[in-house]
Amino acid sequence: MEQEAERSATSVASTSEGSGLDPIARTRKLLFRQMLVGIKDGRFFLGNFHCIDKQGNIILQDTVEYRSIRRSSPSPTEQRCLGMILIPSSCRTSCHVDCSIEEQLSLVKLKE
Repeated sequence: MEQEAERSATSVASTSEGSGLDPIARTRKLLFRQMLVGIKDGRFFLGNFHCIDKQGNIILQDTVEYRSIRRSSPSPTEQRCLGMILIPSSCRTSCHVDCSIEEQLSLVKLKE
């Protein structure tokens, strides 16, 4: 799981000029960006990336939790505001970061 988070953080943070940056510099590029994190029980958390520790735990601030509710309800998902939360690496299944179009295109470029 930790390696998955590092890979996703690395792939999102790398840009055409930043591919040679160390992991700390790559992680700094993620600071205060919106991050969507999925966990094992099916919930998703959308918040601003605050930090990550050596174990791969992620802290998000201004977080909103999204979870599926019963199909009989008119709204398929329920949301609630949580504030600052810690997401353990053992619970995490996915991690996505908002980035600009230029950064998205740089991820598609082949390395020479």
